[in-house]
Amino acid sequence: MALFESYERRIDQINAVLNSYGIASIEEAEKITKDAGLDVYNQVKGIQPICFENACWAYTVGAAIAIKKGARRAADAAAAIGEGLQSFCIPGSVADDRKVGLGHGNLGKMLLEEDTKCFAFLAGHESFAAAEGAIGIAEKANKVRKEPLRVILNGLGKDAAQIISRINGFTFVETEFDYYTGELKEVYKKAYSTGLRAKVNCYGANDVREGVAIMHREGVDVSITGNSTNPTRFQHPVAGTYKKECIEQGKKYFSVASGGGTGRTLHPDNMGSGPASYGMTDTMGRMHSDAQFAGSSSVPAHVEMMGLIGMGNNPMVGATVAVAVAVQEAADAGKF
Repeated sequence: MALFESYERRIDQINAVLNSYGIASIEEAEKITKDAGLDVYNQVKGIQPICFENACWAYTVGAAIAIKKGARRAADAAAAIGEGLQSFCIPGSVADDRKVGLGHGNLGKMLLEEDTKCFAFLAGHESFAAAEGAIGIAEKANKVRKEPLRVILNGLGKDAAQIISRINGFTFVETEFDYYTGELKEVYKKAYSTGLRAKVNCYGANDVREGVAIMHREGVDVSITGNSTNPTRFQHPVAGTYKKECIEQGKKYFSVASGGGTGRTLHPDNMGSGPASYGMTDTMGRMHSDAQFAGSSSVPAHVEMMGLIGMGNNPMVGATVAVAVAVQEAADAGKF
């Protein structure tokens, strides 16, 4: 049986990348990571248990490349991991065309550099996939940063935000937006755990204006939009409006659109966006994003269909950071 999904369509370019670093095969890549004391396979599975086999192997290849390149800083390891992810992109696919693997590596690098202070998962409503990504970052990134990275979830609906906070141990922050003055007030705050997860602030907004105000309140530097729920009525407009206001204020803000493609499932009469289009979410992502990924923020099969790997874009952000930090820890321990 093949080692992972669509093995035949991927292995030639994977081997070409491995060979360029003096690694003979994917099995040797696994040995390199294990010799450094890493268990990449289970680390990735632990972040999104429903991810495909190819996701675990893509991160294994990425970690081996990082070790071969002598990446001793997590930020540099993240960029190298991106090369591994890119090698898994099926030639001619959307993910290949957009260089999504490299994009994930560069996003991970950004989150591990001190310039980025706050990262937001900008969701249609708070989701488990955003939570999986946030947990991966919250539990790992600050092991290697001098100043802790703040991670927030910002979605539509206060009830959903509270439920996700309670299930995952985040801190629920309830806000109230004054539509006459444009002022945002915090009216209730509750941490649902005492550990690292409690450092993740989880917000629910009643509309786009409140969502934008939440972004300003936290001073978000980098965000990734979810795609499948409420994309046209919340997260893409929030990212676009916040982007415009950041430009007016001279503030740097890097916006990532998690993909596109799911827009075809929105009401086709007004969301199909033309017979050649990937749909409205894809189109809206192009309007505000500095980088556009491919496929769902949460559903592994959808990201696989886009030619990348079987793992949601949000959990992938967490996996990139977690594996990159593990590489730095191995370097610090003198394992390579």
